[in-house]
Amino acid sequence: MIYAHVDSVLGYHLDEEEESVGVLEGKVALVTGAARGQGRSHTVRLAEEGADVIAVDICAQIPSVEIPMATKEDLDETVRLVEALDRRIVASVADVRDGVALREAVNAGVAELGRLDIVCANAGVYALTLDEPTDPVQRRQFWQDTIDVNLTGVWNTVDAAAPIMIEAGNGGAIVLTASTAASKSAANRSLAMDAYTAAKHGVVGLMRNFAVDLAPHSIRVNTVHPTGVHTPMVENAVVERYMAENSGFAKLVLNSLPVDAVDPVDISNAIVYLASDAGRYVTGVQLPVDAGFLVK
Repeated sequence: MIYAHVDSVLGYHLDEEEESVGVLEGKVALVTGAARGQGRSHTVRLAEEGADVIAVDICAQIPSVEIPMATKEDLDETVRLVEALDRRIVASVADVRDGVALREAVNAGVAELGRLDIVCANAGVYALTLDEPTDPVQRRQFWQDTIDVNLTGVWNTVDAAAPIMIEAGNGGAIVLTASTAASKSAANRSLAMDAYTAAKHGVVGLMRNFAVDLAPHSIRVNTVHPTGVHTPMVENAVVERYMAENSGFAKLVLNSLPVDAVDPVDISNAIVYLASDAGRYVTGVQLPVDAGFLVK
């Protein structure tokens, strides 16, 4: 067994109880966009490693987003999955665009769970559609909705959480969900992709500033950059129809490794690494989990 090898090489022994302790035991994590997809995976994976969770999701449809968004039933299922692991979870319906409501949700979670160590700013939208608006007012709103969720929502999340972490003095880790679209062009003559790409590039800028500003408090800040992920945001009739009618877009999202997409847990595992002591000196880093997408 591997434990026998580790014991003989390192000269110490881990008993069964120590071996079973998760790498995030005793920590509390905030996850936005927690109702389904990557957010649910992150929530469950963090709980598997011993963390209690503050889970937030809008649980409603944004008019400019054609792809179906999460529901309250989805968030309830996330709660069930975490509780099945015998971990605590405080779930709130809140919109990351609403800084006041988000702060209330975070404060309520901290009041019940006692602390905050990890932030996973995951909430995001993907407004891909075959029927982009032509009216200038509608186009501006279409743009603004994506920027407000994918960029301002990330700032709101850190703005609500960081003061709590600073005051506690325990350090911590913040992981912002970016995208491969934050590292290269995703040009496709599409307003949706323009807004998505601009927002995700902005997330990297926020990460860099936060990483410097929060370092004196031993709070590390990084981004993860997924390629396509097997989630309802990607696997749905809207995206299927768009790709069928836009062959150039299908080529744009090809990975180097022979997989069409990665699984949510692949991103979650990267977040566990960045949030745990294994990544204790990793900050200001853009971590791709992209099946070789960016090396093309």
